[in-house]
Amino acid sequence: MTDQSRIRFPQFYITSPQPCPYLEGRYEKKVFTHLLGDEPVSLNNTLTQAGFRRSQNIAYRPACEDCQACISVRVVVNEFRPGRTFRRILARNEDLRGHSRAATATDEQYGLLRRYLDARHADGGMADMTEQDYKAMVEDTTIHTNIVEYRRRASEPGETAPLLAAALTDTLDDGLSMVYSFYDPEETPRSLGTFMVLDHIERARILGLPYVYLGYWVDGSRKMSYKTRFAPLEALMPEGWRRTAQPC
Repeated sequence: MTDQSRIRFPQFYITSPQPCPYLEGRYEKKVFTHLLGDEPVSLNNTLTQAGFRRSQNIAYRPACEDCQACISVRVVVNEFRPGRTFRRILARNEDLRGHSRAATATDEQYGLLRRYLDARHADGGMADMTEQDYKAMVEDTTIHTNIVEYRRRASEPGETAPLLAAALTDTLDDGLSMVYSFYDPEETPRSLGTFMVLDHIERARILGLPYVYLGYWVDGSRKMSYKTRFAPLEALMPEGWRRTAQPC
């Protein structure tokens, strides 16, 4: 195989079985490749549309032998209309402003992430994430990545309000992909996780992008159940992307 063919045709690998983070008692395997070479942006676009997710410079998707529970879902932006509950959440956060900035890690972001993980995911796979790990998660990217920071509106000129939430986001040819988001656990009444999805739907609408990619929906996983609320959704099925209010 020539060097040129290695660049044009990425090599895929498969992981050894690990405990499933979504369904108790099951094990997962992933197929992955590196987003390197001459055209990582094009490769990431193609793989995202095929159900892959990005983590740093790796694109991966589940490849479990006896389970197909992980289903990629994306919001159909132009047809999404916020219902009463979503409108309340938007009103509750009218005092917030989101600013999209370059994918550069900051001490303030990491401090917020640590509070979020300690309060909400103390036993999760990211519980031991160090500051260097976080820096790599944000900055190790070869594609169009930004981090959206959410703060209260400044009450005085030149004032910078504390960071309340943040979302690491990729811009694709056909949408926004929410890679990872986190927020102040003391601001639970705001429903900041939901608010960030709603805000990204509006950002995609303004940019003229048709989809917001939310990652995987897993039937039976409480932590993934919120995604079905953002209908209409498209779910990646064996025959391709199909419209569904709730993938099943």
